[in-house]
Amino acid sequence: MSSESSRPRVPEAVLARAPKVLLHDHLDGGLRPATVAELAEQTGYQALPASDPVELGRWFRDAADSGSLVSYLETFAHTCGVMQTEEALVRVAAEAVEDLAADGVVYAEVRYAPELFVERGLSLDAVVEAVQAGFEEGERRVAAAGGRIRVGTLLCAMRQHARALEIAGLAVRYRDAGVVGFDIAGPEDGFPPTRNLDAFEFLRMNNAHFTIHAGEAFGLASIWEAIQHCGAERLGHGVRIVDDIKTDSDGTVHLGRLAAYVRDRRIPLEICPTSNVQTGAARSIGEHPIGLLARLRFRVTVNTDNRLMSGCSMTSEFAALSEAFGFGLADLEWFTINAMKSAFLDFDQRLDIINTVIKPGYAALRSLA
Repeated sequence: MSSESSRPRVPEAVLARAPKVLLHDHLDGGLRPATVAELAEQTGYQALPASDPVELGRWFRDAADSGSLVSYLETFAHTCGVMQTEEALVRVAAEAVEDLAADGVVYAEVRYAPELFVERGLSLDAVVEAVQAGFEEGERRVAAAGGRIRVGTLLCAMRQHARALEIAGLAVRYRDAGVVGFDIAGPEDGFPPTRNLDAFEFLRMNNAHFTIHAGEAFGLASIWEAIQHCGAERLGHGVRIVDDIKTDSDGTVHLGRLAAYVRDRRIPLEICPTSNVQTGAARSIGEHPIGLLARLRFRVTVNTDNRLMSGCSMTSEFAALSEAFGFGLADLEWFTINAMKSAFLDFDQRLDIINTVIKPGYAALRSLA
């Protein structure tokens, strides 16, 4: 990494002002606790473990600290439970945009699974249109307050279900209305990405972008299938690629063929440090493979995954990494540019954000760090 890596941690006040790019953030994992409580009351959802927002926020974080992806995913029953109406979806989406902009995010791709929000009779199209309306409203509010953010949508199919091709069709149908790509999410173990080959073939035939959750709870086989069988452009998490990297006692590093392929092809890794610790993919932030992967110059990006469950933001993730690994502003700018280069956005638009927002933003902060 850069020569700034040996510097003390960057002050959080400086990090808060840094322009950030977020590629891996789940809509149903980022609600405000107060919103969850209010929507539960408005929609008649009665299964919340607590009604006080502070207590509820603490419950989500504690429940997610399980060391198991399966247990971690169980917390989503409550957020999805209160997001079953158009009004709720619009509100949650608009607030997500406001919260991300307040965190310094200038471009975000927010993902969700439309099939999880049809329990009260909404159609898949109605779900997508409500969320898009919320994102647009959020962008308007941010602009009116003098801020700047752009949000793209990723539609997820749940890998344990059988609707991937249907959701892929939805992503293509709405790609001129803000949907920039597709993903599969849910439990990895027992549900390999190759179960959804028809969806990925459909997407490729339609020149559509997609990422795949792989290499989080399951190992190298998941990554290999996602890339070589399915054609993933990015890896959701992908942290287990470190299983194909060996380090000798003298510090010499050896990349296996899959790790070398991922690095050589510049396949982006959507790494979510705090979430990875919660689900057991890493033992601690200080022991997270991101340090090694960044040093080896993989296409590393930093992400929040689920801001509610992890009690995190992009600022807090940057702060934790700066403290654990000594990352300076140049390193954090590198992560940010990596993410913007990897976004499912037109090339000209990516370049514009890099040159007019990210680079000038970090240049202005250097005198403050």
